[in-house]
Amino acid sequence: MDPENLRKEIFEKVKEYHILKKRSEVFIPGTSPVPYAGRVYDEKELISLVDASLDFWLTTGRYADRFEKDLAAFLGVKFCLLTNSGSSANLLAVSALTSPKLGEKRLKPGDEVITTACGFPTTLNPILQNNLVPVFVDVDLGTYNIQADRIEDAISDKTKAIMVPHTLGNPADLDIIMNMVKKYDLWFIEDNCDALGSRYKGKFTGTFGHISTFSFYPAHHITMGEGGAVCTDDPLLRKIIASFRDWGRDCWCDPGCDNSCGKRFDWQLGDLPKGYDHKYIYSHIGYNLKVTDMQAAIGVEQLRKLPGFIERRKENFKVLSQGLKKYEEYLILPHATPHSDPSWFGFSIIVREDAPFNRDDIVRYLEEHTIATRMLFGGNLLKQPAYADMKYRAPGALMNTDLVMDTLFWIGVYPGLTDSMIQYTFHQFDEFMMPRSTIS
Repeated sequence: MDPENLRKEIFEKVKEYHILKKRSEVFIPGTSPVPYAGRVYDEKELISLVDASLDFWLTTGRYADRFEKDLAAFLGVKFCLLTNSGSSANLLAVSALTSPKLGEKRLKPGDEVITTACGFPTTLNPILQNNLVPVFVDVDLGTYNIQADRIEDAISDKTKAIMVPHTLGNPADLDIIMNMVKKYDLWFIEDNCDALGSRYKGKFTGTFGHISTFSFYPAHHITMGEGGAVCTDDPLLRKIIASFRDWGRDCWCDPGCDNSCGKRFDWQLGDLPKGYDHKYIYSHIGYNLKVTDMQAAIGVEQLRKLPGFIERRKENFKVLSQGLKKYEEYLILPHATPHSDPSWFGFSIIVREDAPFNRDDIVRYLEEHTIATRMLFGGNLLKQPAYADMKYRAPGALMNTDLVMDTLFWIGVYPGLTDSMIQYTFHQFDEFMMPRSTIS
């Protein structure tokens, strides 16, 4: 048997294995978990993964190249660069703006970046890792996005950039943000890790910023296991991001390729001798943050499913909103930002101060009854031990951020939730509320 026919036979066995495995998956209320997120896949992802592994290329390769082109086309951006996580994507985005190749526009130590203290630490960490100063603005209740109308009050002569997430898939107020970006000539990084497929005024989030970032961790809209991406329309930023991702090298050859520039031994940069091998000339203090082609192979198939995933997330959010609306006396439920069409990452819930129970009560109950919950990541990051000695500026109170830390939790809307899981969730909310509530 020739290798290609054998490969096809292996693929058939993989498909057969997946079908047998899925048959054993049955949801049993009260016993089976109701996850907050998870992987949704079929035999196509497994076959692509095996296909890439049989190539044994191991590093970034043909599947990574295809994914970058496909995601760029989906979003309508010029450039997409894969990396090994959404956190690395954020690190690359901020680091790229420190490049000397940007001249007077580069970020320098001590420059300020406006962001929020409410969210995931790796939105904040790259600001600190690049010796920049975060300036924290509070968030709005219901959307948990930055209070965009307070951004201008936070701007100083040191402010050089804005970096904010679209919280749980809900777009931030991009009209106000883009006005501030243009008015004060600021860089804008969109942390779109939780919002793949969300739209603002009909346009995908992740296409407004100078740079945008994405995550493909198993909890996210699509997955590669570990994985992320950085997108931009700027050719210079694309080159800089690739350099920081690929050891800081000046060379732009793809792995396994030589002499893409046509003058590999004709460069003279820095204090190096003329003709020093361009593959080993470094223009940035970079990292190695590439993905493997096995990860990208999974992503290619996931991306094909993305439109369906987005619609299912929206539908699950709608059903949860309708089913829990009767408890709004005690709970603050989420709502979409004006002009937006979110591809929801989660369903946020705040327990009101005058409710006859607190967050700990309901979270413990749900978890004990197999319904997974999550906090809004780090809550108020200023209260986290990692940031005890952080240099920062907070021009206003962070009252809502503290409220989020103390009273908010969220449950899942991901496409793997079945109707039975959602109905079971409603039943458990009813069971919890019944002895504590006057609502019938």
